[in-house]
Amino acid sequence: RNRRKQMKNTEFLIPIWVSILFLIAIPIPIILIARLARKGTSSSTKNTVFYGILGFFALYFSYVAYGSLNGLFEKVSLPPIILQYTTLPLALLLFGVVFNLTIYHKILQNTKLEDLVSLHIFRLIGVFFVILAHYETLPKYFALIAGFGDMISAISSIFVANAIRQNRQYARNLTYIWNTFGLIDILFTAISAFVLTKISIDTGALGVDTLATFPFCFIPAFAPPTIIFFHISIYKKLKKNSQ
Repeated sequence: RNRRKQMKNTEFLIPIWVSILFLIAIPIPIILIARLARKGTSSSTKNTVFYGILGFFALYFSYVAYGSLNGLFEKVSLPPIILQYTTLPLALLLFGVVFNLTIYHKILQNTKLEDLVSLHIFRLIGVFFVILAHYETLPKYFALIAGFGDMISAISSIFVANAIRQNRQYARNLTYIWNTFGLIDILFTAISAFVLTKISIDTGALGVDTLATFPFCFIPAFAPPTIIFFHISIYKKLKKNSQ
């Protein structure tokens, strides 16, 4: 009961404009992903792929929103319930199903490396970690590292993509370094959230409960598996380009 009250109190600390701005921003990654996939498919399947991705994530986000608004993710546990019901199923879908689809391999083959890198501009949404820390609803050290890590990955993707596009001699090595940094950043964020949940359960300290509340529940439900999926895809693309 005290944990539920703590979660409700953190919600009141967040101004409504922050939630509205986040709701405006969160569809952007989905649109970028759908456009990238459409660009990598044949003309006969472009619209099917584009609207299929939009439709899937519309249903998925509706499910996540319903679960959050109805208290499905309120109980603090290990592993966190929101991971059990959203993050892990999406990860299984991406890595267990999508990775093995012929259409995925065709899209990866037809997509330029610089476009895969440029996609990560959507990680500017990591600024919301910093905003939530400002309103004392996330641990500051966690939010600052996660938030600035995302923003650095996003902004630097512009320069990495440009180096690839201009066929710079150092572009390949730079892409490996950038991709590894981005992957470590998202893995660190996911592992840290898990550790902070454990500490919160044991001591009652501020954890990452806010990320289980609407609308910020979309972050753990979407970001970790999706970002990791695209980092691994970039490694695959780099390997194919070297053959």
